[in-house]
Amino acid sequence: MTDMGMLRRNQEDGLGPNSDIGKKLRALYGAVQGEDIPPKLLDLLEQLDAAEKKAGADNKSGKGE
Repeated sequence: MTDMGMLRRNQEDGLGPNSDIGKKLRALYGAVQGEDIPPKLLDLLEQLDAAEKKAGADNKSGKGE
């Protein structure tokens, strides 16, 4: 297919960045971006960081595998 044919097809399929779907997805993404991170998730990430640091310290001191 020629470049012009691809361009015409992309404009006709309604899935371009300025389509209704694109606008709604952009709005949804913006709303999700503005939300706070749940405290439970932050706690889990802190626990993971602590476990990774401990594992790294254990490996350096010879306690690892």
